[in-house]
Amino acid sequence: MDLETKAITPDIKNAFDDFLSAFEAFKQANDERLAELETRSADIVTEEKVDRINRALDEHKRVLDDLTLAASRPAVGSEKKAAPQAREQKAAFERYVRAGDASGLLELKAMSAGSNADGGYTVPLEIEQTIDRVLTKVSPMRAIASVRQIGGNIYRKPIATAGAASGWLATETTAISTPTNTPTLAAIDFPTMELYAMPAATQTLLDDSQVDLESWLAEEVQTVFAEQEGAAFVSGNGTSAPKGFLTETKVADASWSWGNLGYVATGTDAAFPATAPTDVLITLAYAPKQGYRANASWVMNRKTESVIRKFKDAQNNYIWQPGSAAGQPPTLLGYPVAEAEDMPDIASAAYAIAFGDFKRGYLIVDRIGVKVLRDPYSAKPYVLFYTTKRVGGGVQNFEAIKLLKFAAS
Repeated sequence: MDLETKAITPDIKNAFDDFLSAFEAFKQANDERLAELETRSADIVTEEKVDRINRALDEHKRVLDDLTLAASRPAVGSEKKAAPQAREQKAAFERYVRAGDASGLLELKAMSAGSNADGGYTVPLEIEQTIDRVLTKVSPMRAIASVRQIGGNIYRKPIATAGAASGWLATETTAISTPTNTPTLAAIDFPTMELYAMPAATQTLLDDSQVDLESWLAEEVQTVFAEQEGAAFVSGNGTSAPKGFLTETKVADASWSWGNLGYVATGTDAAFPATAPTDVLITLAYAPKQGYRANASWVMNRKTESVIRKFKDAQNNYIWQPGSAAGQPPTLLGYPVAEAEDMPDIASAAYAIAFGDFKRGYLIVDRIGVKVLRDPYSAKPYVLFYTTKRVGGGVQNFEAIKLLKFAAS
């Protein structure tokens, strides 16, 4: 059974139904609020009712997301049969984790399960893939950006920032007075940074042969890895962490040039415009070129999403809609919404919303291999597992992503 099929459990279906019911209640209460605003100021009781239902809707969405994530995690004790070499490698790694016996790993060095220069051992492929698979479900940026695996510490990508010039000829004998321009090429480097976690286990846990160490290690590191990655891909400094897209230089979209991210201003400091707030979202949605809009996504945190959930278009339709089925993202103006809690809240001059084709705009680089160093001495009676992987990231196409700035200009 694949992950997508397994993910739709009865609990998820019931949670999704509850979420849709809550959204209907929210629309009814918000319609009442909007009707009051058309005749007079909205009653404070109605405002509080809308806010209360909106918060409840957020909670329903959180529960639904948690259930979907839990169902997407790999099954404990998979029945999938591994190749003899893989089984031997996994067994050797398990002896190392449980008892510190590295002899099997050293013997298997030719099978890529050896030690590195600083100590530690490469996690077997089964475990490494488990960690990456869980991260894909947790980190919204991994779900919408490009991800590339490399064998070194730096990935260099050539970029054509301008194409060759061209023109029309009246006849085949018309003379060309000046040569056309050559394409402009640039190179962007994506260095990988070390990401670590250090889960601890008692020796009793390690001695328990019923404990699936593969799933245990993945569960322990997936949350901290995902949190660190999520923050870095949004606002990382590019020195000790991957460079987040909000760290790039930002300019008004009318003055955009390569190497900068263009933004559209709301026209109101720290808020959407009081009248026609949806217009700025439409402007942002049409800021990228047509080729980037086909696979575009919105990126914002849940607080910002709860504000937009109240907006309607000129035809009195809500511009935010829940996913068409359990496990599907909500949409805004027809484009999927990726909830990234590391995006800033709506505030003065904040870039709280991003829109664009992140698959073409942002690149995540994973160096192949997750390392584990077993430490039974530093925190007795616990055994520490210093787990590391190298990850990089940054903007690879500066015209594919646009931002919304909550400012007058």
